[in-house]
Amino acid sequence: MRRTDPEGHGPVRYGPPLPGDGLPVLPELSAVLAAAAGRAGAQPVGGAPALLEAACGYWTRRGLTCVPDRVAAGPGAPSLLLAVTAALAGDGGDVLVPRPCAAWWAPYARLLGRPVFHVPTPAESGGVPDPYALLETVRRVRAEGGDPRLLVLSVADDPTATVAPPELLHETAEAAVAEGLHLVSDETWRDTLHDPHGTVLLSPAEMLPDRVTVVADLAGALLPPGWPAALVRVPSGAAGERLHARVLDILTALDARVATPVAAAAGYALDEPAPVTERREAAVRLHARVAAAAHSAVVAAGALARPPQAGRHLYADLSPLRGALAARGVTDAQELEDFLTSRLGMPAPGGHRFGDDLGELRVRLATGPLLGGSDEERTESLTSPSPLELPHVHRALISLRSVFDGLSDDAQRREPPR
Repeated sequence: MRRTDPEGHGPVRYGPPLPGDGLPVLPELSAVLAAAAGRAGAQPVGGAPALLEAACGYWTRRGLTCVPDRVAAGPGAPSLLLAVTAALAGDGGDVLVPRPCAAWWAPYARLLGRPVFHVPTPAESGGVPDPYALLETVRRVRAEGGDPRLLVLSVADDPTATVAPPELLHETAEAAVAEGLHLVSDETWRDTLHDPHGTVLLSPAEMLPDRVTVVADLAGALLPPGWPAALVRVPSGAAGERLHARVLDILTALDARVATPVAAAAGYALDEPAPVTERREAAVRLHARVAAAAHSAVVAAGALARPPQAGRHLYADLSPLRGALAARGVTDAQELEDFLTSRLGMPAPGGHRFGDDLGELRVRLATGPLLGGSDEERTESLTSPSPLELPHVHRALISLRSVFDGLSDDAQRREPPR
């Protein structure tokens, strides 16, 4: 049967998870977590004062001043986004997101029974909608009887691995606020810029502090993905106070607490001691190099992909290779996901999981699986001055290149003679 509905096959509405860094846990983090493992008491809902103070210090160092009574912690960003969505749009509001967007954004609005409307992004970057497309979408939704209230966006983006330029962000944020929307900025990847000195990342909360709520999953740059912890920062003022109280109400109803040992590790990481910052910087450098090499391999084969600027992934469009893929029985994103996952030996989620149309041949490729098959190999990748020359990394990149080159060769053989 021809696949036309992305929710009609596979767990499309759930996942995939954030791209992990593929690295062993930092020993200092393990020691902090182990030291707290004997504590029997639970963290309060929203986080203990020490964790919230550490969160405020982390954000203040990034130009986002805050106080503990405007911050809350939860066991991963999805629980916090669910709480924020329920607080701001759960009683009848509609939610807008970019196309494509992080796979975990839309399910939480749908879980609340709220419609989700995708807005196209401009050609140069993902994560932030085109301002004119945003205004047109808001107009259309209202004309159809809807009530758009919430726009979720990300400046450093999953899945596209791009960073939206400040001028685009400013235009989109101004358009959103002019239409009465509240913005939720997912800043999970803000600390993973591949060129931190050459890429300008601006939070919308710096532009419009009264209309932007910030969410950050610490799995982006500070904690292992298996230790779920995330933060939300709401605006100041009376509206922010009401939102914070409502978020805590919802987290309490869900009993959504950060586990005590994980909270201890999160507080340590948020203080950014030297071992944490050194590991983070080394991991970012490693993934930037591997992502650039993977991008070169994908583009050389004829696929389309924006150069990755942040995170541990890249987003490829294989539509130029459609003929070669069709000859192998691959005609949509789910089939592409199945094909590449099998051929590459690593997860390759299709673009339909990120809000793109099922018929588009798009896929997110992570760099973590390219770092080696054991902790020893991955540690060597992290510490080597030339990680791309290591045998295990070189083999992984050769394997990636061979799969895409094979598709490119097939596509060239199928071109009609000129």
